[in-house]
Amino acid sequence: MWGNTRMVVLTAICAALYAAVLIPFKVLPLIPGITELRPANAVPIVCSFLFGPAAAWGAAFGNLIADFFGGLGPGDVFGFAGNLLYGLVPYAVWGAFTAGDPVPRGVRGWLGLEAVIVLASLLCATVIGWGLQILGFHPFTVIGTVVLVNNLASAGVLAPLLLAVLWPRIARARLLHTDLLPRRRPARWRRALGVAAVVAGSAGGFVAGELIASHRWAVPWVPVVTAAGRVEVGLGVAPFLALAVAGLALL
Repeated sequence: MWGNTRMVVLTAICAALYAAVLIPFKVLPLIPGITELRPANAVPIVCSFLFGPAAAWGAAFGNLIADFFGGLGPGDVFGFAGNLLYGLVPYAVWGAFTAGDPVPRGVRGWLGLEAVIVLASLLCATVIGWGLQILGFHPFTVIGTVVLVNNLASAGVLAPLLLAVLWPRIARARLLHTDLLPRRRPARWRRALGVAAVVAGSAGGFVAGELIASHRWAVPWVPVVTAAGRVEVGLGVAPFLALAVAGLALL
């Protein structure tokens, strides 16, 4: 991607757009210094369907730029990673299922689009909740839940509407990622395995984080118990995240 000038330009545009919509809402924090009301969370999803990997990097850098206005800290490393995956999942997973456009034209199409949005939101929330619990900032049960709800409330409602408006225009301009950076689809078995791994890793990681952080599940592969649960969440959720990332690599 980085060898394609137009994709690099689109990365910069996605980052600038995401940051420009994020920054004004810094005055409406949900968790001060950590997250705020984010209608901008629809931007990485829409751009992912349109511009592919350019949107993933744009989401990561755009979130980092916006974080400058709220104060940078070690938690922003996980914000960068979470937003990178948030902008990558729709492009990777949708392309594994179909070569068609993501504009919903019926109940089945709408449900498929919403399922991908939920999957991307779960993985993003898991990465950020996992990282901030490890750092001891906030428990997974708080930050993971807030990020997930924030993502779903914004992207779940706005993304289908924006795609219906933008997709035909971007397609006519021949600026879709399929026009700029064509790629060969992997074998069917690889796509099936990759999607299964992303689903299992994202959903399993989020559920595991919630259960471990609330002390409702003692992780069998973690031999220690701490008051804050940092070690348990860190080691308990890590295998699920590794599975999700491996699944994306297969796609």
